[in-house]
Amino acid sequence: MHCPFCREQDTKVVDSRLVNDGDAVRRRRACSSCGERFNTFEYPELSMPKLIKRGGSREDFDEKKLRAGFIKALEKRPVGEEEIETAISNIKYTLRSQGDREVPALSLGELVMDELKSLDPVAYVRFASVYRDFQDVKDFADVVEKLE
Repeated sequence: MHCPFCREQDTKVVDSRLVNDGDAVRRRRACSSCGERFNTFEYPELSMPKLIKRGGSREDFDEKKLRAGFIKALEKRPVGEEEIETAISNIKYTLRSQGDREVPALSLGELVMDELKSLDPVAYVRFASVYRDFQDVKDFADVVEKLE
């Protein structure tokens, strides 16, 4: 690891700690040349499966799109940012733990709906109305009835 201050290659680890509930390691380092200290973070490099869209095309998993969908569904709802991040982490964990290289985008949509159902029923109905392409009020009534 290069020192960010003097670019010396010889740095040593002074302290290591788990962060983010054990998902990463924070290392405190010291440069043996200039004596400056700095932190580095190590995260596992895990690949997400590709998504198979309805039309058969394949697309990379995009966490930004997932987050945007949650934010749109939860707009003006009493759900905090931390809860959204937890839901996103749950979905990513589920996708990775399946061990598949490709998954249907429909299964991702179902995971999102499951998380939204537990976070906020109104957001769940909002998302479901777009995701399942509701055509009339009966579709809304069916979903609300299942929630109750």
